[in-house]
Amino acid sequence: MHIGVIGLGNFGSSLARRLYELGHQVTVVDIRDKALAAVQDFADQAVAADATDRAVLEELGLGTAEAVVVSLGDNMAASILATLHFKEMKLKRIIAKAISAEHEKILKRVGASEVIFPEREAAERLATSLVHPNLLDYLPLGGEFSVAEVAPIAEWIGKSLVEIDFRRKYQVNVIAVRELVPERMSVLIRPDYKIKDSDVLLVLGRHEDIQHLPTAK
Repeated sequence: MHIGVIGLGNFGSSLARRLYELGHQVTVVDIRDKALAAVQDFADQAVAADATDRAVLEELGLGTAEAVVVSLGDNMAASILATLHFKEMKLKRIIAKAISAEHEKILKRVGASEVIFPEREAAERLATSLVHPNLLDYLPLGGEFSVAEVAPIAEWIGKSLVEIDFRRKYQVNVIAVRELVPERMSVLIRPDYKIKDSDVLLVLGRHEDIQHLPTAK
């Protein structure tokens, strides 16, 4: 997959590096030579350019990329204009980083298919893990639903899913079990599956229901 990363702050640099490690074709654009030097070994193209110049974006082949991520820090005007260019270039997936609710609104109006707040989302996940230590990972899906990885509490261990009845008792659904011994992911889970202390449960539900799951004592 060809992915463009526009802007190489901490978020953009980390994203480009990880995408490259996963085997994707990565094009990075930043106006700062120093930022480009830090990621040039983790990109197929690393170009010092003004991302608000549509001609440059087209010359780099970003018009045919499967996705672009616009992460231009506090430069709202540049991020909005770059997003508009990509929309006019008919990219199907344009992910833009916002710094405020107003910025988010404008990005969506000019064509962003997704708007993200990495710092806010990281803070929400950290706050949730601090308050609920047995929530190992937490991913808001948008709207009112989330997916979370949950370590079992003592009263669940040795009991089957049907005995615990997560849907009735906690208003969440167990959609998968990640077994650590042996290491494997089970998606089609039998109702009589008995939970082990080494299991991790993947649950789907409303934010408030997941956050009200009982915590380990």
